[in-house]
Amino acid sequence: MAQQLVNNAVKYTEKNPAIVGGGALATCLATLFLVKKAEMKRNSHDYDSGMAGMNILNNTDHTLKADEFKTSIKDYESMFGGARSDIGAITNEESVEGRKERYGAMIDHFYNLVTDFYEWGWGQSFHFGPRFEDETFDESIKRAEYYLCSRLGMQQYVFDGKGGKRPMKALDVGCGVGGPMRNMAVFSKCQIEGITINEYQVKIGNKYNKEHGLQDFCLLKQGDFQNVPKVWPKEYFDVAYEIEATCHSPNRVDTFSGIAAVLKKGGLFAGYEWIMRDEYDPKNTDHVRIKEGIEVGNALPTLVNYRHVIECMEKSGFEVLDHFDANEGCDAINEIPWYETLNGKMSLSGFRMTHLGRWCTHVMVWTLETLMIAPAGSTDVSALLNATAIDLCDGGNLKIFTPSYFFIGKKK
Repeated sequence: MAQQLVNNAVKYTEKNPAIVGGGALATCLATLFLVKKAEMKRNSHDYDSGMAGMNILNNTDHTLKADEFKTSIKDYESMFGGARSDIGAITNEESVEGRKERYGAMIDHFYNLVTDFYEWGWGQSFHFGPRFEDETFDESIKRAEYYLCSRLGMQQYVFDGKGGKRPMKALDVGCGVGGPMRNMAVFSKCQIEGITINEYQVKIGNKYNKEHGLQDFCLLKQGDFQNVPKVWPKEYFDVAYEIEATCHSPNRVDTFSGIAAVLKKGGLFAGYEWIMRDEYDPKNTDHVRIKEGIEVGNALPTLVNYRHVIECMEKSGFEVLDHFDANEGCDAINEIPWYETLNGKMSLSGFRMTHLGRWCTHVMVWTLETLMIAPAGSTDVSALLNATAIDLCDGGNLKIFTPSYFFIGKKK
């Protein structure tokens, strides 16, 4: 599957001189920095320069050895056999159940492979957000996070019932490298602890916490969000949230029940979910193609309708207080559709998100891999993510998919 995408990329470059020029530039840059390979380190504050992209792809923090990337992507792809070449192949029950059974390895492989690419192309908050015309991309991302703070009532202290006060504690479920955690801690002064199954993300996330002086407010822990009580004691947190994370779950009732267990009675849990909207038609071949493309490109067992998410919340001991698609009005005259960011714009900061920019990045990655700066398999990952960006845009245009279905519930 990945090789086919790479071959398509090669054909694309043959027909587009601009790509060849971008590849030549990347080759020159890569050769220039090759002699400084040992000095390259990830830069947590700079995502807009070409050097930052190379630094991230050649960082010394990764928990995988360079020769393990190729094996990792092959194992990941084996869980999605037939994807993009045989429509419906990964929607059958056997395929879905296979991914559910191996969800831990699937998610761990995925984030070992894509974390660096996400940081380079998107930033440290791995999620979408509704966006107004007068907002920058970064402002819209932070606003989506601050909205959760507001709905959850996140603050620095809570009363302890004994005439005193104590720090408020929040749980970040599927915290990634901790971008939202840090933004929300700065905004609310709440103490936030997060869980991710990926060791690499824990390592660099806590490194970033320290770099930003937030180690007293933010902490990432490695663990499985299918069994949160294994990491924290019962009734430890005041509130909890997830941002486009539990779509990876093979069983949301298990996930949500574990979250309920570590919440104090009456504690709130809110989040944004990736779901298929009511407009999705499982009999429409093009709809299925898009759905499967999003699944293979984002390590999802299977995408579900929002009603399934709400039902799982109710089965897990929560009273659902509110739920809606945060992107419902994204076509309004004063809003920018959530998927428009993937199309990018011809600006210094937005170019790498454009179709042309993604292919230039792809050629750069191929060059770095060829020169043995980036690990073997990086080009395959780049091709996978390029194809997924197109699927996400198609899903958004047809209104059959949203990454921002908001929900909030109260522990009974």
